[in-house]
Amino acid sequence: MSKVIIIGGGPAGMLAGVYAAQKGNEVHLFEKNEKLGKKLYITGKGRCNVTNSCDTEELFPAVMSNGKFLYSAFYTYNNHDVMEFFEKAGVPLKIERGNRVFPVSDHSSDIIRALERELKQAGAAIHLHREVKRVLSQGEHAVGIELSDGKKVMADDVIIATGGLSYPSTGSTGDGYRFAREAGHRVTDLKPSLVPLKTKEAYIPKLQGLSLRNTELTIKNGKKVLYRDFGEMMFTHFGVTGPMILSASARIGKALEKNELSAWLDLKPALTADQLDARILREFEAAPNKQFKNVIGVLFPSSLTPVMLELGKISPEKAVHEITREERMRFGALIKAFPFTIVGMGEFKEAIITRGGVSVKEINPGTMESRIMKHLYFIGEVLDLDAVTGGYNLQIAWSTAYLAASAVGNA
Repeated sequence: MSKVIIIGGGPAGMLAGVYAAQKGNEVHLFEKNEKLGKKLYITGKGRCNVTNSCDTEELFPAVMSNGKFLYSAFYTYNNHDVMEFFEKAGVPLKIERGNRVFPVSDHSSDIIRALERELKQAGAAIHLHREVKRVLSQGEHAVGIELSDGKKVMADDVIIATGGLSYPSTGSTGDGYRFAREAGHRVTDLKPSLVPLKTKEAYIPKLQGLSLRNTELTIKNGKKVLYRDFGEMMFTHFGVTGPMILSASARIGKALEKNELSAWLDLKPALTADQLDARILREFEAAPNKQFKNVIGVLFPSSLTPVMLELGKISPEKAVHEITREERMRFGALIKAFPFTIVGMGEFKEAIITRGGVSVKEINPGTMESRIMKHLYFIGEVLDLDAVTGGYNLQIAWSTAYLAASAVGNA
C-alpha cells in the first residue's frame, strides 16, 4: 500500500482519489477551496456535461491538442466507463443533442456529491482549505508536499490535478504549472479556449442580447475554411458567444493569433438561395405597396431588422414593388451570409478551459507519470490537452485520472 497525495479537488482529482483509494492506497486529497468541485459546479451552465456518448474512437477528432497522446487513456477508461461509474454511484444520466451526457436531474451538484460519497466510502481523506505551496522532491523522486502554512506532508506518490487558468474565481490560478516548472517540466503557451469571440464591426454590439438558433456559422482564414457548424449563438457588447462560438474558439485559436478571421452566419440554412428568394418574393407579392422595412420583419428576429436594413443598402421606406431584382438578390445573399470579423478571444475569466499546459512529451501516456521526476503524476486540464465543447474535456479529466490512479502504488 502506498501513501498518495492528490493536489486539487476538481473532477480529475476526485476520480483519481476514488480509484487510488479503492486499490487500497492511503489517499489524501488537498483542496484549497472550502469545498470540492467548485468549477465542476458551474460547468454546462450548472448542469454538468459529464461526457459524450459517441463511439470511443470519435473522441479523438474532438481533441484539439495532442489527441494521439490520449490513445491509452481513452481506450483504458472510456466514455462508457464514465457513464457506468456515475450510474452505479447513484446518478441517473441522460443523453441530449450532440450525444452530450447530463445527470437526469440537471444538477451538477449530484455529480459532485456522488464523487464525494465514493471518495469517503473508499477511505480517502479530504483536506479542505489546505493550499499546497510546493511539491517536495529528493533527487529525481517526488516525496511529498509543503502546505502554505509550512507543514510538510510526505508521500510515496503525488498527483497534480490543479486544473488550468480558466474561471480563476473558482481557484484555478495556475499553481500546477508552477509545480511542473519547478520539477523541470516545460509548460507550453497558455491561452483561453472555449471562450467568447471579439468582433470588429460597430453593428455587432447593437445586437447585444440577441440569441439565434438553427443558424450556420462559417469562419475562414483567407480562402481556407477553418470552422463550420450549425447551432446556437448570441451577440454580446463585444462580439459573439454561445455553444457554437465556444466550440469554434477551440479550433481557430492558433490562426487568430496571426490574422483577423472572416465569419458569416447563414440565418436561413434550411433554405437554398433560390428557395429563400422565392420566400422573399412571396412576402413582396402579398404586400406590394408596403414599405420594405415593414415586410422583412417576418424573415428574422425583429431586433435584427435595423442592422439588416443598414447592411442591405435598400431604403427602409422604399415600397416593395419598387425594389429591383438585383436589390432583392443582394438582400437574400445577406441573409445567407451575415458578415462579421473576428479579431480576438475573450479572457481567462470567461474561458471554460485552458489551451496549453504541461508538455505531454514529458509525460508517460500510459500512466500519466512524469518522465522527469518519478512518482509525480499530472492529470486533467493542467496538461497540454484541450477539446471542443460537448463533454470531451471532462472525459480527458476522467480518463487521465484513471490511468494515474491505476499506476500509483505499483512501483
